[in-house]
Amino acid sequence: MGKGPGLYSEIGKKARDLLYKDYQTDHKFTVTTYTSTGVAITSTGIKKGDLFIGDITTQLKNKNLTTDIKVDTNSNLFTTITVDEPAPGLKTIFSFVIPDQRSGKVELHYLHDYAGINTSIGLTASPIVNFSGVVGSNVLAVGADVAFDTATGNLTKYNAGLSFSKADLIASLNLNDKGDTLCASYYHTVSPLTNTAVGAELSHSFSRNDNTLTVGTQHELDPLTKVKARLNNYGRTSALIQHEWRPKSFITLSGEVDAQSIEKNAKIGLALALKP
Repeated sequence: MGKGPGLYSEIGKKARDLLYKDYQTDHKFTVTTYTSTGVAITSTGIKKGDLFIGDITTQLKNKNLTTDIKVDTNSNLFTTITVDEPAPGLKTIFSFVIPDQRSGKVELHYLHDYAGINTSIGLTASPIVNFSGVVGSNVLAVGADVAFDTATGNLTKYNAGLSFSKADLIASLNLNDKGDTLCASYYHTVSPLTNTAVGAELSHSFSRNDNTLTVGTQHELDPLTKVKARLNNYGRTSALIQHEWRPKSFITLSGEVDAQSIEKNAKIGLALALKP
């Protein structure tokens, strides 16, 4: 466990990563190269059926300043400038998208032993202001996440979360979607030596009176190969195997079968990430 409660986005993150991270049904290819001056260039391509989308990202680090510039297939230019710790525990992020003139945003992260704050404001005449805060410790933390539209005077988002952590388990409770969805998650480390863990997430929608239960597990076959599997109460089963065939380079093969549409073919996804 880290020191302090962390940020609001970290409440329930371990369970979400176990249940959803790296699962996909598309074909994804990522290549990262480094120039002699230390600039990282990452090319990403994703094939979704007959549609192919891609982007190229350039990252430059200079002391505590990181600049990311990404161009996608729709000719959008995404720029993010991150200043890490201009003051102890503080991180500043400035981002904008060209040609979207309303996309400019300034974001601040602040981490303390007993609090974590994340706030952002759009660089427009009538911006949307986001604020999330967590108080507590690395054992028990409670937080809230809200967004306010200054143009309309309305709250566009308000969520709340609670997290309890011990050395081998993490339990969390989140109230999302303006109070419409209650989500409880659980993550338990079974064996640290093989990175074996189990997790579950139960989500209830008050407006639809609907429950979704997802359970999953992960296990390392060896230090370079990991397998994961998950199942929800609607009969959708997924599994993946990920192998680090060279340092920082991964190949991931995943599949999904829907028991309610068993007559359809299983969905197969492939991801290849190459780094020097």
